Amino acid sequence: MRTIHAVAGLAVVLALAGCQRTSMTDFGSNNTSPAPVQAQPVPTVSSGQLAAPGDTSQFPAAPVSGTAAVGGVTTPGGTEVAAATNALDVTKESMVGNWRVSNAGSSCDMFLTLTNLGSGSRGGTRGCAGELTAMGSWEVAGKQVVLKDRNGNPLARLFKTADARFDGSTNGGQPVSLSR
Repeated sequence: MRTIHAVAGLAVVLALAGCQRTSMTDFGSNNTSPAPVQAQPVPTVSSGQLAAPGDTSQFPAAPVSGTAAVGGVTTPGGTEVAAATNALDVTKESMVGNWRVSNAGSSCDMFLTLTNLGSGSRGGTRGCAGELTAMGSWEVAGKQVVLKDRNGNPLARLFKTADARFDGSTNGGQPVSLSR
């Protein structure tokens, strides 16, 4: 046992003998520090009255019949115009989560998040066929929900028709329904 302690002690002593004390001043006698940064002037802060909540005077006029509220894209037919007048109010937060999609006789799943993706929020489909397979984002524009492809082009427009139901159509004219 004494031999192990002696060998271990000798190894420690040899290891410490190879060490020497160093400091930052040992690397050179040029002990200059960087010049202090000069303060930059701060512009004045302006103040003013914000517009009242719900004040829509700064927004452009609503689109005319036959055009969508997003990007000036013409909707197929006038069905969205009629649905828009009877549509219930919708909020982005109420759309988040999983939805069951009925599209042209088949059904699939859609999941909507609040994660930003381009001009909309991230979303996607699973098991869908047709145009909805390319869905990558969505947004709420007025009383309509616009489903978009991965490039930000509108795929479908839906309007809230009941508490947990949205109805509309794809750009190709196929009926689409979301429900929970």
